[in-house]
Parts: sequence; structure tokens; C-alpha cells
Amino acid sequence: MERKIVSTDNAPHPIGPYSQGVIGGGRLIFVSGQIPVDPRTGKLVEGSIEEAARVAIENVLAIVRAAGGSPDNVVKVTVYMTDITDFESFNRLYEEYFGTSRPARAVVEVSRLPKGAKIEIEAVAVV
Repeated sequence: MERKIVSTDNAPHPIGPYSQGVIGGGRLIFVSGQIPVDPRTGKLVEGSIEEAARVAIENVLAIVRAAGGSPDNVVKVTVYMTDITDFESFNRLYEEYFGTSRPARAVVEVSRLPKGAKIEIEAVAVV
């Protein structure tokens, strides 16, 4: 199988032994879970779920763009949240990015995330 690593300075560098993204089979990009870390500072963005989610989504999309895609190329999104009561607020923000393309999605509440983040988002896109 053809496999290509995707890396960009527009998203945080991995905090472990994994790639920001991997293109498999020449067309699918699998984007590793992105938490709300500012790629310029390397620091976790604190604040509301909207602020955190915006940074996490922008990180995901930076990797998709580095692979030659756009938000319209995203076909599946998985969201991990530490507080599911933030779902509606998150959903409104999410719609700003994916409202017209409507990729398949799962949202799961988890007890903890790396660096104490409120949210982590991973995606699959066709490029």
C-alpha cells in the first residue's frame, strides 16, 4: 500500500510517536487527533469550548490543507469532549466549518484528554 506522511508547521507538532497525518492508498488522509494547541506557541488554548474547538478544528484543517484538501474533502470526524454538556455550543461552531459538506461524525464524552484539553478532534478526508 502506498503511504505518505503529512506534516505542516501550521498545526502543532506531535507530542508522541505519531504523524500529524498519513495518506493511505493515494487518496485518503487520516488526521491524528488534534487538541487545541496553538501551533505558534505550543501552548494549550484555555477558555470556552468554542475557543478550544476552533483551534482544534483549525489544526485538523491545516493538516488536510497540507495534503491538498479543504473542509469539503473531510468525510469523517470524530470528536472527543470531556463535558458533553458543551455539545450544543460545539455544534454551532462546527457548523461554521462543515455546515454545507456535512461529513459523517461521532461525538464521544471521555474522562480526560492529553494536556488537560477539553476537546480532541480527528478526521478522515479524501484528497
